[in-house]
Amino acid sequence: MIIQLYTLFAGSSRIRLYLKDLKPDFKQIIAFIRLSLAGIFQLLIGTTSWVVMVRIISEFGSIAVAGYTIGIRIMIFAMLPSSGLCNAAATLVGQNLGAGKPKQAEKSVWSTGIANAIFLGIIGLILVIWTEPVIRLLVQDADVVSKSVECLRIVSIGFIAYGFGAVMVNSLNGAGDTVTPMIINIFCFWLFEIPLAYILAIKFGMQERGVYYAIVIAETTMTLTALLFFIRGKWKLKKV
Repeated sequence: MIIQLYTLFAGSSRIRLYLKDLKPDFKQIIAFIRLSLAGIFQLLIGTTSWVVMVRIISEFGSIAVAGYTIGIRIMIFAMLPSSGLCNAAATLVGQNLGAGKPKQAEKSVWSTGIANAIFLGIIGLILVIWTEPVIRLLVQDADVVSKSVECLRIVSIGFIAYGFGAVMVNSLNGAGDTVTPMIINIFCFWLFEIPLAYILAIKFGMQERGVYYAIVIAETTMTLTALLFFIRGKWKLKKV
């Protein structure tokens, strides 16, 4: 933080701060809080949905839970680089909309979304083909390896959708429309993914595989829904 403050106050960055800038602007602070609340809720929606998934999988024993935990952690680790692209898309949208260039904002999102989909598509293909060697970097127990391979191989199928959808959602956030992504998350995770996982795993007897397929289906649905809202273009008119 000290390095960041020095950079900002020394004037060596594109943004320079002065002591007079530290005066509280309560109107702006309230605007930040208003925008962040929906964003915070987005994180809570995603986090709680993963917790419920664990609860469903726990019905099939500790080995199934271990396999889910390892598989999902590898998935999250593999997707970390793409978060940078998602943040870049949000930044470009906000920057271009602020400069009065909505077409450039849209173009940047498409470019970033395609790049992220290609990147995660390659990662997903690697994890589908070489699933077991990757799993064995973390665990050697045969039963846990088997369950982890099953989890990672299925969820990796949707990597292309994950990559494209994440960019679309972050772009809406970057435009200042944090409510639409929140609604999308509520629908796709709470109202669709969790019930679908329960139905496939418990009612249809697919066990933990039903949960993994529900994740892929729900994430793909989220991508298509976010794409629909993005194409409609109302985010270009959003006033922060």
